[in-house]
Amino acid sequence: MGKVVFERNAPAASVISHSLEGSVQKSFWIDDVTGVPTFPVLRGDITADLAIVGGGYLGLWTAVLAKQRNPDTKVVLLEARELGWAASGRNGGFCEASITHGEANGKSRWPDEYAQLDRLGMQNLDEIEASVASLGLNCDFERTGSLDVAIEPHEIEWLTETETDNDTVFLDEAAVRAEVNSPTYLAAIWNKRINAIIHPSKLVHELARVATELGVEIFEKSPVREVETSGGPTDAAIVHSRHGTVRATRVALATNAFPSLLKRTRLHTVPVYDYVLMTEPLSPAQLASIGWSNRQGLADMANQFHYYRMSADNRILFGGYDAVYHYGRKVREEYENRPESFERLASHFFTTFPQLEGLKFSHRWAGSIDTSTQFSAFFASARNGRVAYAAGFTGLGVGATRFAAQVLLDKLSGLTTERTELQMVKKMPLPFPPEPIASLGIQATRWSLNQADHNRGRRNVILKTLDAVGLGFDS
Repeated sequence: MGKVVFERNAPAASVISHSLEGSVQKSFWIDDVTGVPTFPVLRGDITADLAIVGGGYLGLWTAVLAKQRNPDTKVVLLEARELGWAASGRNGGFCEASITHGEANGKSRWPDEYAQLDRLGMQNLDEIEASVASLGLNCDFERTGSLDVAIEPHEIEWLTETETDNDTVFLDEAAVRAEVNSPTYLAAIWNKRINAIIHPSKLVHELARVATELGVEIFEKSPVREVETSGGPTDAAIVHSRHGTVRATRVALATNAFPSLLKRTRLHTVPVYDYVLMTEPLSPAQLASIGWSNRQGLADMANQFHYYRMSADNRILFGGYDAVYHYGRKVREEYENRPESFERLASHFFTTFPQLEGLKFSHRWAGSIDTSTQFSAFFASARNGRVAYAAGFTGLGVGATRFAAQVLLDKLSGLTTERTELQMVKKMPLPFPPEPIASLGIQATRWSLNQADHNRGRRNVILKTLDAVGLGFDS
């Protein structure tokens, strides 16, 4: 990618240090939402028709959709800490139509059903937009579309292979810089319908509001230790939390990058740390210097890519590039403070927008992504159909979690639907190997991706082998 661009045009160290001075180590989105309600700790033993483990997007969408399907269903949701404190409150706020981590990945893995997956993904985004309107979700939803930007000459060739129409437009250098003015841009594809931007934490708390209005019981600071099942498929499952239990007919697991409560899936994801910066609000003069009046989400085109977008109050979120794995699949708070990643992002930001030199970052943060070997979510049920789960969203879960919630509810209801019959849903991806092989393999893959970004995107024998067997590592 533009690794070469960023290395060649790096700003002075003083620019980087000044920009990060005084920034807060906390998600801007979480910091920006105040006055949200808290929920009690589960104490004692209760019963439910559906117990949901996890209070992020997947858990909350599952709760809301379950009550919309059947208002008489008793739904209980348990969250280990606070709603949306993890990935759902730390992401970039890109709500994409793709449920396959993009067209290329979808076509390579499920070529025979890709047209169907593409249609279902767009339908899912349209339904999210409709829900925002009908439920009055105050989450700064904007159907802006996205720009895929070339910043190296060979990436222009990739863009010219894209089929274009009224909603997918090729922009040459002059046209893309008329949209967003960066000296690094050589061309772009503007996908006008496949992406929206949202305020991640506002979406969390608005879904929680709707869920409670529908009668869902939510408990925070109630980590689940075990899901116990015994007997036949009609017997209840018992969800064990620290100070109580939920005896439920069905259980949905929505635990994202955290260790699975089912031993059978613990090798199917690895937690990968992603790093993000948020600027202070831009002045009118700074806004004029970059344009960006159509407020698209942006990403460049390399293996190690950046993603960025505008907030409602005209800040720029700038994240990605580094995707850091720690030995043993560990998720730890200390991994979130990585000065070299924040400094690298700041350097790349001012290479992208040198006219904004002097702008400061107000927030810096990180979070773990539940990466799967197929780069997109997988789905399954267990314990005689009493437990269903989805994980492995690999950084594109903001929109795809709603689709996944529908899949989980279909499975838990024993329904055969268009969703449950998809090969993407029926077939599990390959697991990551155990340690130390996982760590060695991931580091070799990251090195190979770096080499490809310095060599016109050409993939070496390691990457070609992984492609052939369907294994991958991505953020």
